[in-house]
Amino acid sequence: MLALGGVIGAGLFVGSGAGLAAAGPAVLVSYLLAAVLALAVMRMLGELAAALPESGSFSVYARRALGPWAGFTTGWLYTWVTAVAIAVEALAAAAILHAWWPAVPSWAFALAAMTVFTAVNTTDVRTFGEAEFWFASLKVLAIVAFIAFGAAALLGLLPGTASPGLSHLTGDGGFAPNGLSGIVTALLGVVFAFGGMEVIGMAAAESRDPGRSIRTAVRSAIWRIALFYLGSVAVLVLLLPWRDARPDESPYVAALGRLGIPHAATVTQAVIVVALLSALNANLYGTSRMLHSLAESGDAPSALARRTRRGAPARAVVAAASVGFAAVVPEALSPGTALPLLAKAMGAAMLFMWLAVACSHLVLRRSLEAADRLPLRTRGFPATTRAVIAAIGTLMLLMTTSETTRPQLLTSAALTAALAATGAALSRRRAPTPEALVETRVAP
Repeated sequence: MLALGGVIGAGLFVGSGAGLAAAGPAVLVSYLLAAVLALAVMRMLGELAAALPESGSFSVYARRALGPWAGFTTGWLYTWVTAVAIAVEALAAAAILHAWWPAVPSWAFALAAMTVFTAVNTTDVRTFGEAEFWFASLKVLAIVAFIAFGAAALLGLLPGTASPGLSHLTGDGGFAPNGLSGIVTALLGVVFAFGGMEVIGMAAAESRDPGRSIRTAVRSAIWRIALFYLGSVAVLVLLLPWRDARPDESPYVAALGRLGIPHAATVTQAVIVVALLSALNANLYGTSRMLHSLAESGDAPSALARRTRRGAPARAVVAAASVGFAAVVPEALSPGTALPLLAKAMGAAMLFMWLAVACSHLVLRRSLEAADRLPLRTRGFPATTRAVIAAIGTLMLLMTTSETTRPQLLTSAALTAALAATGAALSRRRAPTPEALVETRVAP
C-alpha cells in the first residue's frame, strides 16, 4: 500500500489531462510504457532492498556499486528534489483549501500542514505508516469509485447517461490522432507521474521483516498499478473526448461531469488534496531517512544521524521539513508566487535517480547472487537491467528535443554533475577506512 500510495498522486488526477490532450486515446500507450519502466525500476530496487535493507536505500547501493561519489550524488540529489517537493505539495494543497475557505490565508494552511506532518514523522515509523496507509486507502477508494461509475456508464447501466461505447477511442482522428510524436510527448510527462515509489526501499529497513515486506509490496504493486492506474486511465479515455482535455485541469472532473455526478469538481479537488498531503508525508519520510543515511556515511552533518528513543531521526525530519517551512514566508509576503518557482526547481532528477538504481543493480546483482542473498529476483538479468538503462537514456535524449523538457533535463544534469564533482573531491580528501575498503563488496 505504501508503494501504491506513493505512486498514485496529483500526477494522475491532474497530469493525465496534459497527456490526453497531447496523444489522444493513444495516451494509453504512453502510460503503459511508463508503467513498464517504473515497475522494472521498482523491481530492481525491491531486489536490492530485500537483500540489503538500508534506510539510505539506493544511495547506499550506489555507494557500494559505484563508489562514495555516487552515494553522495544520488543521496543529495534525492534530498534536494524531495525537499522541494515537500514545499510544492504543501503550497499546492494550501491553494485548494484557501479557495474553499478564502478567509484563511494560504500560508496558514501550508504552515499547518508542515507542522502536522513534521510531528507525525518525528514520532516513529509506525505513526507514519498508519497515516500513509489511510491516505493511500482514500486514494484507492476514489479510483475504484471512478472505475465503477465509468464502467456502469460504458455498459449503459447508469440512469440518464447514454453509453459512448468506443466512439471516443477511435472516432475523432483515430486512436493516435497526433501520431508517434504525440505518444512521445505524452510519455515524457507521464513517466514523472510514477515518481514516489523510491520510498519503499527506505521503509523496508524499518520493517520487522524487510525481505518479506519487500517481496509482498513489489509483487502486489504490479497488478495494483495495472488495475488502478492503467484501468482508470482506460476508463477516462473511453468516457472523455480527447479534445475536451485541458493540460491545466483534471480530466477526471470533466469525465464525472459528463456522467452527471453531482459536486464532481469538489470531490475531485478533495481527492487531489489527499494525494498532495499523502505525497508530502511520504516525501518527508524519505528525505529524512536519506539525510540520516548521508549523516551516517559522513556526507551530512553528524547531528542528523541521531535518533530518538523511539527510533525516529527527529533532527533529520526537521531538517527535511525546513524547505517547506521556509516556503511559507514568501507565500505570506506574496501569495501564489513561490509555487511556480519551486515546481520548476525539481527538473528531471528522478530519471537520474532511476538510472543510479539500474546501474547499481547491474553491478551488485552478481555478488548478491554468489552470496545467496536474493530473496527477490529480477527475471532476465542482465538483459532486463541493460534494457532499462537504455530506455532511461533514450528518454533523456528525447527530452533534449522538446523545448518544454530540455531546460528541466539540463538543470538536473548540471546539478547532478556538480554533486558528482563535490562527492569525488570529498572522497579523495578522506583517508580510507577498513569499512570503506570493503564497501563495494557484498559479504556472504
